[in-house]
Amino acid sequence: MDHSANRALQHFKNDIGINFQLYNSLFTSLPFHRIEKTGILLALLLSNCEDGYLKGQSPVTIIEEFFKKHTAFKSDKEKLDILFRFVQYAERQVVLFDALEDAAFSRIHDMNGPGTLKHLESEVIKMEKEDELTEKLKDYCVRLVLTAHPTQFYPGPVLAIINDLSKAMMNNNTSQINMYLQQLGKTAFFKKQKPTPYDEAVSLIWFLENVFYQAIGKIINFLKNHFPDSLPATNPVVKLGFWPGGDRDGNPFVNVEITQQVAEALRGSIIKCYYLDVRRIRRRLTFDGVDIPMAELEKKLYENIFIPGMRTDLSKDEILDTLYGIKDTLINKHNGLFLHLVESLINKVLLFGLHFSSLDIRQDSSKHGATLNSIAALCENLGKDYASQSSSEKIVRLASATAIIPPLKLDDAIEQDCLDVIKTIKTIQYKNGEEGCNRYIISQCNSALNVMEVFGLFMLSGWKKEELTVDIVPLFETIDDLQRAAAVMKELYENKVYRQHLKQRNNHQTIMVGFSDGTKDGGYIMANWGIYKAKEELTAISKSYDIDVVFFDGRGGPPARGGGKTHKFYASMGKNISNKEIQLTIQGQTVSSNFGMIDAAQYNMEQLINAGVFNELFSSKNFTLNDRQENLISKLAGESFDAYSKLKNHPNFLEYLGHASPLKFYAETNIGSRPSKRGGAGGKLSLSDLRAIPFVGAWSQLKQNVTGYYGVGTALKKAKESGQMNDLKAFYKESLFFRTLIDNCEMAMKKCFFPLTAFLCDHPDYGEIWKDIYAEFELTQSMLFEMTGKNELMADYPVEQLSIQMRERIVLPLVTIQQYAITRVREMEEKGIQNPEREVFGKLVMRCSFGIINAGRNSA
Repeated sequence: MDHSANRALQHFKNDIGINFQLYNSLFTSLPFHRIEKTGILLALLLSNCEDGYLKGQSPVTIIEEFFKKHTAFKSDKEKLDILFRFVQYAERQVVLFDALEDAAFSRIHDMNGPGTLKHLESEVIKMEKEDELTEKLKDYCVRLVLTAHPTQFYPGPVLAIINDLSKAMMNNNTSQINMYLQQLGKTAFFKKQKPTPYDEAVSLIWFLENVFYQAIGKIINFLKNHFPDSLPATNPVVKLGFWPGGDRDGNPFVNVEITQQVAEALRGSIIKCYYLDVRRIRRRLTFDGVDIPMAELEKKLYENIFIPGMRTDLSKDEILDTLYGIKDTLINKHNGLFLHLVESLINKVLLFGLHFSSLDIRQDSSKHGATLNSIAALCENLGKDYASQSSSEKIVRLASATAIIPPLKLDDAIEQDCLDVIKTIKTIQYKNGEEGCNRYIISQCNSALNVMEVFGLFMLSGWKKEELTVDIVPLFETIDDLQRAAAVMKELYENKVYRQHLKQRNNHQTIMVGFSDGTKDGGYIMANWGIYKAKEELTAISKSYDIDVVFFDGRGGPPARGGGKTHKFYASMGKNISNKEIQLTIQGQTVSSNFGMIDAAQYNMEQLINAGVFNELFSSKNFTLNDRQENLISKLAGESFDAYSKLKNHPNFLEYLGHASPLKFYAETNIGSRPSKRGGAGGKLSLSDLRAIPFVGAWSQLKQNVTGYYGVGTALKKAKESGQMNDLKAFYKESLFFRTLIDNCEMAMKKCFFPLTAFLCDHPDYGEIWKDIYAEFELTQSMLFEMTGKNELMADYPVEQLSIQMRERIVLPLVTIQQYAITRVREMEEKGIQNPEREVFGKLVMRCSFGIINAGRNSA
């Protein structure tokens, strides 16, 4: 372990490990019923769990023995009461741990070390790379897109408490910490009603206002101060995107009214941020020539957000004109006094405009096809026989479509929304600026027709080809779709009408790839390799048509959904993959865990910025995989895909997951507005209907994390048997891409705990599947140790390793209680018992999910 890693580990042990024990003692004063006794009994249960699993006991046996040894409880009602109190207590222990980690972030992470802008600056100056940096920053940027995916199990008030608690801990303010812990004890963790899409938007806007506004402002100020000639005014380097209120894929609760409300909220939010900045700056600019313009600007901003009926058509240019005038006065009349304050605000206005974050629209491709069929049946624009035509004929008709006059009213609400939202985009662009809403994403895109259907809908809705200020973004998700993606884009690039549209968009095409469904579909290695190869092929085909392609990655929190060490993946992309921009989704838990505090947000954004810049400027290594490496990983992907497919196609695969995990209780968590599966609520569950988030989240709570490693061990073993172990070792040593892939695999495995479900190994229906999964886990671990030369998982990341160990120990009683409750529910269902206690046990299963997922920080 190097010096910096050892120093970080010591900081972690002192600032988090010791303080967790210290502050945990304050929980005895929390306003819970018999709280002290709850804390003592929970500690006893934890000890029982650790001893019981060592003895090979089941969760039911551990819980029943605990009640027998340490309580006098006889009835289920008494037992349920204490179990719910354990859940409440453990949930708040997780919050305490989160807050401690957030508070210690800048001491555990080297804020000026590798991957930061400060480090980049020193290397640029030392190696005299200023010109190369200027060239790179002409069109390079990082775009973070905040989504409303249901992986955030903390309600808004609890997130705010974590933020305040962390600040109090930074200042070592014990009195405040004690008060916030008491507040935490009285604050509900469970939402009685599902949030609306607008509620989800408001929750994320809090992060925009309180974290991203300041963190991105600091990044831009640093770049402009230290590289004044390298950062062009037209390229802000960091951009924000926003999905809540715009993402209607599988969410029937998102409609044009919601979309307009969210766009208004974003506009109001950024104006409020400017207003608060202007108020602060006015306290300094109290002298002649600048005091009155600042006062007038403050009044305009105030009236636009706080006084009903006083809203004006305030524009970004109007704000900038005022600030530029003040800047000139400061320079010419006041020796530049407080100039940095005004320049900092100018930087923010240039970046955020009046949109704050660009609202993306997303819908499933099947909805567009259905909408066009309905339109064709009602009017002549596409021809009454449109639905029966070939794909190529449909594309011809869509390319020449004209506006429907008068506007149609369709019977189906979602189809009507497909038409209405396209008109709404124009309204949002007028109010918030073009960047307020200028991308339309097509989920489940598998043909050129899917893209032209959206183009046609814009034409039918009254947009003119030469005025279409919207990028149409295909999303390729499944393994098959990824393999066909290059052929789809080739067909589009050869379409004269679409090619002309791209010319108007500066020959710029954004393509989105989805990690979640790819992993669910093809397993861990195949999904990642499939996306890598698709990006290479799409880069090549786009380049051959003189199109600048930009990749937008749909990444979730856990490695199985594209999460984990994301910046290392981007740093490892070879020369054959376009890296003009880094675009990725930031979902649910990842927003609060990686971007919940200003220091953490700034650090993680700098790591992403650096990932696309540093290697191009300095690296002597060529990260592009050579033929030998490509053949090796292609073979690994194929073998792992076969192993994963065999498991996935087992007749009892989904039934096993439903039997052993909290999957069927997911919809009751009320953490998101979107349904947990596609299609209707009824019918037998199929893997294609099941969304990736509950699928991955269920495996996570089961502590088996199948999607993060299954098939890896089998693939490595077969490579070894064919005499390629030395090749694997060299590949791991030489390739950052492969090493990061393995690092993330180890992270998923580190969060597994098979003793929890070992009682299933002899089950008549599911024992075989459990044994298969456990055997693959053991095989993968042994093969990884042989390939990497390590003897423990995550050995290169001691701080994260310790964090996971401590978090997993906190929730060990919760996963045990959850399995106990699942078993009790199942027993009652098998006996046909429908009493009130069955419902309460079901609620206990669901409530355990909160603490388990929150403790994982990137588990769903």
